Amino acid sequence: MGLLNQRFMKISVYDSRDSMGLAAALAAGEILKKLLQEHKEVNVVFAAAPSQNEFLDALSKIQDIEWHRINAFHLDEYIGLPSDAVQRFSRYLDERIFKRVPFKTVNYVIPVGMENEDPEKLAARYEQLLKEHPLHLACIGIGENGHIAFNEPSVADFDDPYLVKVVELEEKSRQQQVNDGCFERLDDVPTHALTLTIPAIMNAQYIVCVVPGERKKEAVFKTLEGAVTPECPASVLRRHRAVHMFLDIESSSLLLKKGVNG
Repeated sequence: MGLLNQRFMKISVYDSRDSMGLAAALAAGEILKKLLQEHKEVNVVFAAAPSQNEFLDALSKIQDIEWHRINAFHLDEYIGLPSDAVQRFSRYLDERIFKRVPFKTVNYVIPVGMENEDPEKLAARYEQLLKEHPLHLACIGIGENGHIAFNEPSVADFDDPYLVKVVELEEKSRQQQVNDGCFERLDDVPTHALTLTIPAIMNAQYIVCVVPGERKKEAVFKTLEGAVTPECPASVLRRHRAVHMFLDIESSSLLLKKGVNG
């Protein structure tokens, strides 16, 4: 395990995905306990991706958190998938954490039964929920093209006027879903999604960012060492004052090669 220097971010590197996920879960757990001392209710948003497996599995096993005082949200959802599709992000989070711990509420981007509603109306509905429940903690990852949630380089707006919007997915993001084993073919991956915007994520009081894997090393390097630009949406995290990023040896390999060591 090691630390990398960044002016406003804490960055921890671990030897394995398991140790990374456990450390991220313990850190998120401590943040939640602190927030629960300060607020009657706490609002948390989660990412849904295989990169979050170890983190969510470990977090869901922490028993001394007052989950019944926490409102859960998730970052994004495909448009056009049926309610029983195994690839729905809501289903992933149900299995990994939403149905493992007794949250006060679980709030879905596209609730079951609302799949055929106008996406713009669904976005407005979810935005209203976020306005009523301002985020305290955002648990996120980073995509292979540097996206956070589904804010692709082609649509990311650091000053977006919306908290939730409809986006078209870039082919690289859709191919990532195939690479991750979520879909068999590129043509099976939906072309559009609903996503929290950059400001919605950056408004969170704390951010825990979990990014394992060799395929993420370039995105991680650009996030931490490149320009702060929508061309790498995750680079905006360097403007947030309370981000803790968790990496493994593979995802941090370009940083370690450059010698950005603590």
